[in-house]
Amino acid sequence: MYKLIALDMDGTLLNSEKVISQETKEAISAARAAGVKVVLASGRPLEGMQSKLDELEINGEDDFVLFYNGSMVQNVSTKEVIHNEISNGKSAKEIADIAEKLGGYVHAFSKVHGLITPQNNEYTAIEARINGLTINEYDFSQLEDDHEVIKTMIVAEPSKLTEIISQLPQELHSRYTIVQSAPFFLEFLNPNSNKGVGIAAIAKHLGFNAEEVICMGDAENDHHMLEYAGVGVAMENAMDETKRIADYITASNDEHGVAKAINKFIFNVEPA
Repeated sequence: MYKLIALDMDGTLLNSEKVISQETKEAISAARAAGVKVVLASGRPLEGMQSKLDELEINGEDDFVLFYNGSMVQNVSTKEVIHNEISNGKSAKEIADIAEKLGGYVHAFSKVHGLITPQNNEYTAIEARINGLTINEYDFSQLEDDHEVIKTMIVAEPSKLTEIISQLPQELHSRYTIVQSAPFFLEFLNPNSNKGVGIAAIAKHLGFNAEEVICMGDAENDHHMLEYAGVGVAMENAMDETKRIADYITASNDEHGVAKAINKFIFNVEPA
């Protein structure tokens, strides 16, 4: 029996209107009533997830949330941190230099200053709008090397970002977890952080094994947790590479794909 379901948010739990459909909400509620833990696992900061946690009533003392793509995992109610692997100012400065050389923008999440960027741009504005954050223009060269930075992102128009990705020095992949979370977002994390590591930490904390876990996602930043899970589920709207590594492909986020996967794997109801 499956005991834990981990859900990506954008492109998975949320439809194109950034809403949880009634069908999906009911399926999640039914799974939780049956004793299955449901965890939201997102690249977003916690501030950008809180309203959905509240909407789903995932707020008990044995509920957990994974944010910043696994850099932070904590208990929703008590705020106890069970996984915390973040980056630093030295890394943020390196990535900012690369972004400038390759023609992209950069922003980062500082524990002190919040969402920071040396140059305001439309893609950082998207990040701020999605998560209800304020943008702080900040000269990255002023960051101390040990300044606590949770993650840094190169952002750009999708075709430009694809070009930037192709030009990244290969050795960066040995020093960072690098994942694309949207067509215009490329994320650089602590090498010990990803959604798979974060979900594994939650499962271990709860006494579950990987075979008892279902993970659902649509993008590259979901790959680690789809590979970790007993069942990795990709949305019909997922990236092609995400579909290739998945064990099962459900309907799209606009066709209640999460609900259909829950009904299939938890309640043995095949999708119509």
